[in-house]
Amino acid sequence: MQQRKLGKSGLKVSAIGLGCMGLSFAYGPATEEQQAIRLLQSAFDQGVTFFDTAEAYGPYANETLLGKALSASRDKIVIATKFGFRDGLPAAGLDSRPENIRAVTEASLQRLKTDRIDLLYQHRVDPAVPIEDVAGTVRDLVKEGKVLHFGLSEAGASTIRRAHAVQPVAAVQSEYSLWWREPEASVLPTLEELGIGFVPFSPLGKGFLTGAIDAATTFDKSDFRNVVPRFTEENRRANAALVDALGAIADEKGVTRAQIALAWILAQKAWMAPIPGTTKLSRLEENIAAASIALSNEDAARIDAALNEIAIVGDRYPAKMQQTVDR
Repeated sequence: MQQRKLGKSGLKVSAIGLGCMGLSFAYGPATEEQQAIRLLQSAFDQGVTFFDTAEAYGPYANETLLGKALSASRDKIVIATKFGFRDGLPAAGLDSRPENIRAVTEASLQRLKTDRIDLLYQHRVDPAVPIEDVAGTVRDLVKEGKVLHFGLSEAGASTIRRAHAVQPVAAVQSEYSLWWREPEASVLPTLEELGIGFVPFSPLGKGFLTGAIDAATTFDKSDFRNVVPRFTEENRRANAALVDALGAIADEKGVTRAQIALAWILAQKAWMAPIPGTTKLSRLEENIAAASIALSNEDAARIDAALNEIAIVGDRYPAKMQQTVDR
């Protein structure tokens, strides 16, 4: 698979990475371990070198899974993980105190069966801890060789600048897709100016842009989409217009909606590398194939025209989760 550089950091990753969260957390029951290991190893075999995890996914189970599945390929992959929640539990609140960053890093190294973390993100900006202190702690971990690159997740432009002044930020991770384009307003211009890479998560709209979800879909009781305003039955029905528009373009090109959505992101900037997640081998192969799809200027214009005509309905997070997003 084509490799991309995340900004000026020198960090090279596969054009399409793998968001591993759903194997252990948030989208219903965890995937059976051996099945999950097969999927992770298959991703590597097909050219994926960029794997995204976090202590909060489980908690801890996802990092442990990656350690089991990918330790034999460690020198050929890039592992990104995250700190920032108390005891690894999002519901317990934020915790980016320097002592917690260090403790999480040491524990993550053990679970991942590695001696360094390629990309360490602050999972959410903690207003109780100056970002300069966070960046300074990661800077020290970089000097010690335990971390190679620093990243931020869901951070606003001002925070990015302040952190970058202390320790260069290699990448910022935020939600970005055909139905969530807010980063275009201030985050993406800031990243381009500073030479920072961008890692879109939920590039398929938490599955909605694939066309596999409609107004009649029911989710497992443990699936967090049950509390996401954009996924109410009424809003799914209203947002179906975007999926229909994608389908028309995809059908003409003989590809899938998911592949069009990923190809659109890849066409935006060369320093973007999306990390779609899946628990299914067939979807993994579909997502990987998107890296070879080139959108013409006409395709891009049609997509933009469709987006301009469609009003997406519903917030992407419930109110309590939205409060942890730095803007």
